[in-house]
Amino acid sequence: MSRSTKKGPYIDERLLSKVRKLKPGDKTVIKTWARAATITPDMVGFTLGVHNGKIHIPVRVIENMVGHKLGEFSPTRRFVRHGGKIAKDAAAAPAAAAPAPAGKK
Repeated sequence: MSRSTKKGPYIDERLLSKVRKLKPGDKTVIKTWARAATITPDMVGFTLGVHNGKIHIPVRVIENMVGHKLGEFSPTRRFVRHGGKIAKDAAAAPAAAAPAPAGKK
């Protein structure tokens, strides 16, 4: 569910003030824990370090990101393949059975 239009988008004021202090093209990374903050046009071109619960992931803000939340670009979970040992053995078998590429001998 989106935020009320009467209230407007949630923007972290401290983050916005840090962005405004930087000069255009500055390469410094601004660390933030405000994953719920909406990306504004002022943030375009800067790199923000968005916290994912463990580390700050650098996110380079581009024009297509305006209106989205910062947390959308910093995944909090890491996908580990399903299946365990049986699936690992099945994936390795076709690679071992593949013929050697033609070329130098």
